[in-house]
Amino acid sequence: MTNPLFDLTGRVAIVTGGNAGIGLAMARGLAEAGASVVIADLNSANSEQAKAALEISGRPVLALTTDVTVPTSVANMVAATVKEFGRVDILVNNAGISIAAPAETMTLAEWQKVIDVNMTAPFLCAQAVYPAMKDAGGGKIINIASVLAMLGAGGAANYAASKGGILQPTRSLAAAWAIDNIQVNAILPGWIDTELTLRARERRPELHDRILARTPASRWGRPQDLAGAAVFLASAAADFVNGAALTVDGGYSIMG
Repeated sequence: MTNPLFDLTGRVAIVTGGNAGIGLAMARGLAEAGASVVIADLNSANSEQAKAALEISGRPVLALTTDVTVPTSVANMVAATVKEFGRVDILVNNAGISIAAPAETMTLAEWQKVIDVNMTAPFLCAQAVYPAMKDAGGGKIINIASVLAMLGAGGAANYAASKGGILQPTRSLAAAWAIDNIQVNAILPGWIDTELTLRARERRPELHDRILARTPASRWGRPQDLAGAAVFLASAAADFVNGAALTVDGGYSIMG
């Protein structure tokens, strides 16, 4: 690294949902900045392929099968990381799902599943890494929210609620753990070209052009657009950034 502010050499990062899409892109960015990376995902088949792709950076990579909604699985994730690397410095809470349904017909199960994965699980993971980060003298927790945390989403009330609901725990944990030199921040991606949004475009063919028309950058985001934000918030450059919500959306959310 040419700039020590962004050098993550010697740091250990856990990225949940890190074997595809923006999770993999952020994991790659952290590895290229010098961090050892743990990709924790429920889909173990994809994880081995992602591990091989990340190891090109020359940094150690550990792939773990983890269900972020199960406390024992989360505890095992942290324990395995500490056993392998001796510490945890960075947590990227990226694992997430979307179950689209009209608000008037959405079932309780559809509501609860999205809340469990997108909002409750990041809190469980943050709790689990806290002792290791405190012992290490500090750490960085990055929660992946969405621009829909600020905007309405008639066909995805559960998703919007879960992403909006992660912002207050971000601020609260930032306040609670600042004394332990742990910074907690959020990234709010816009419309990124991933498998998740591909399914949305298949359901709503008009979505593609609507997003382009509203986005000043005149394109969909790419997973790698999130890498720089993740490296920044994980690095010494963000040591005085705490409880912030960084929007990465090509300007989508600033439009009326």
